[in-house]
Amino acid sequence: MEFGGARKRGRPDGGAATNGNGGIKKSKQAKISENEALSNDEELERKTMSKKKIAKEHMQQLQRLQEKDPEFYEFLKEHDKELLDFNDEDVDDEAETDVDSEDIEEDAETDEYLMKHVPSVAVEAKSSKNVITTAMVDSWCKSIQENTSLGAVRALMKAYRTACHYGDDSGDDNANQLSIMSSSVFNKIMLFVLSEMDGILRGLLKLPPSGGKKETLLDLMSTRLWKNYNHLVKSYLGNSLHVLNQMTDTKMISFTLRRLRYSSIFLAAYPALLRKYVKVVLHFWGSGGGALPVVSLLFLRDLCLQFGSDCIDDCFKGMYKAYVLNCQSFTATKLQHIQFLGNCFTELLRVDPGAAYQHAFIFIRQLAMILRETTTRTKKNSKLSFKELFRKVYGWKFMNCLELWTGAICAYSSEADLKPLAYPLTQIITATARLVPTAQYFPLRLWCIKMLNRIAASTGTFIPVSLLLLEMLEIKELHRPPTGGVGEAVDFRTMLRVKKSALKTRAFQEMCVFSVIEELTEHLAQWSYSAAFFELSFVPTVQLREFCKSTKVERFRREMRQLIRQIEANCEFTNKKRMSVAILPNDPGAASLLEDEKMKGSSPLSQYATVLRERAQQRNDSVTQSSVIVGERTSIFGSKITDDDEQDDSVNEEGVTAFNSGWLPGSDSTYHPLSNCLSADFTCRKGEREKEEKEVPRGGSF
Repeated sequence: MEFGGARKRGRPDGGAATNGNGGIKKSKQAKISENEALSNDEELERKTMSKKKIAKEHMQQLQRLQEKDPEFYEFLKEHDKELLDFNDEDVDDEAETDVDSEDIEEDAETDEYLMKHVPSVAVEAKSSKNVITTAMVDSWCKSIQENTSLGAVRALMKAYRTACHYGDDSGDDNANQLSIMSSSVFNKIMLFVLSEMDGILRGLLKLPPSGGKKETLLDLMSTRLWKNYNHLVKSYLGNSLHVLNQMTDTKMISFTLRRLRYSSIFLAAYPALLRKYVKVVLHFWGSGGGALPVVSLLFLRDLCLQFGSDCIDDCFKGMYKAYVLNCQSFTATKLQHIQFLGNCFTELLRVDPGAAYQHAFIFIRQLAMILRETTTRTKKNSKLSFKELFRKVYGWKFMNCLELWTGAICAYSSEADLKPLAYPLTQIITATARLVPTAQYFPLRLWCIKMLNRIAASTGTFIPVSLLLLEMLEIKELHRPPTGGVGEAVDFRTMLRVKKSALKTRAFQEMCVFSVIEELTEHLAQWSYSAAFFELSFVPTVQLREFCKSTKVERFRREMRQLIRQIEANCEFTNKKRMSVAILPNDPGAASLLEDEKMKGSSPLSQYATVLRERAQQRNDSVTQSSVIVGERTSIFGSKITDDDEQDDSVNEEGVTAFNSGWLPGSDSTYHPLSNCLSADFTCRKGEREKEEKEVPRGGSF
């Protein structure tokens, strides 16, 4: 019994302390018991102290034990040497590596990888330990390409984050932070990551090489693969978004968006990032130059196709707001760019016609409310004067919005979703044309008439446009000699209102008469194959003859007589066919009476309309002094955009061209086509967005 009790008290692990003869010394047992009691008393205090202090205290206890009882110390040295071979460095190392932060663990793995696999790092660590060099980047890229080394991927992503945040003001003075040495290193990192990271991430997550569905990624989020590698995906997307806000060169932005477009499916896992990407890309679409608007449109279209209602509403509203903001001013050089933006918006509506109808209904109703406020104004119900109210309608924003929805309805006139909106839009356009029936606003009226002709042609609906045109021939300015001289050339496409001094010029009178003839011909040519053409053209023919009698300008008489002869020839053309067939006006077969002739385009008015279009095009080309590249080629959607889009796979040449400058994020740069903000580009764009939100129409007014 005495042997067993001594065995329990002898060592902390329950082992026996014996002498060379196998016996137990009582004095040594007492000292061991005393040491055990001391350790029990100080147990609570040690828990509150750091591991390093505990290690130092334990070492001091061993030293005191050696001085007080050398005999017992020798006994422990002989039978329990591991207890005395304690080193405080072991505790320090364990404390440094025992960190819960995932980022610090990754940094430790990255640093270990750098020292192990990149020889130049160990050599350069003494002088510039945290500087990224070309040799380091080349080594990572080689390891990734050869064996997809995960350590190299993490090291490269850490360098990519450093490159994207270069120049940021951070209060973190972390000694382990990397830094970029030169712009060449920055360009190399950006080019490789943007070109290859999508394939690397897809390989790690076992996803198809391209494409993908939202449902597939959502299912992947519950797997271990996603838990292991989702931080790489988020780092890639988040840092790319950050550097997009810092970039100022359109080539860099275009290349970056092209490459990020392949990885857009990953945004399904990060709704907050998705919303930020939509806002940034919408800004690029509305304010960018060169190929940037096209690239931005393709990016937004992919997001809408992949995420559906999660993204479509924001894209529709954002593009409409950006379009309105671009329509504040209008010039001949900006005409094609505005048309291009409108075509982009129309193309995006194709993604979801049902959602497009809801947004179109809301925005068209908003235009109707603005017009109603102007037409029903009284002194009691409005604080604004009539002039202030009608300027809301007779402005570039309002008119371009009508043009936008006219283009959308004409493009999808065969769709059951958007076709019902043709009638309310026609009512708004007609009321707008009649709001201020003066000669000064003839350019605006002609614009409305052109929109009505387009709606009628696309929907196959008769719209009485001739009344609006014939009213223009009755103004007194056309029946007086041009006392203002020849005057400057007038381009009705780029103005809403003509100056009073220009009303008495010869150029204005000619432009009015020629425009009326062209639009009236377009209107009548649409119905030149109708069995009722004779009845439709009777009133216009009578008023044209009256104008020929009243005007004193011979060139106007000549143009009017030519149009009258074409109308009469077309009446003979339709009457001859109508007389050969016994049909009634309400017979459904009357609509297809001249269907074969319509396919051939053989009516006299159709051929005359073609001649007038060519003449108008030549006149417009002579007036326009310059052209806009954006819109000339990119405003037409078709196979060309798809072909250019498929060439994105050959990114080396384009990427090297984009990332070949000395630009670094956060530094001064000579590139800034979008604004005058250089070092604080992100702050500038943030201010622009806040300004846009204030200027965007809400409720019932602009």
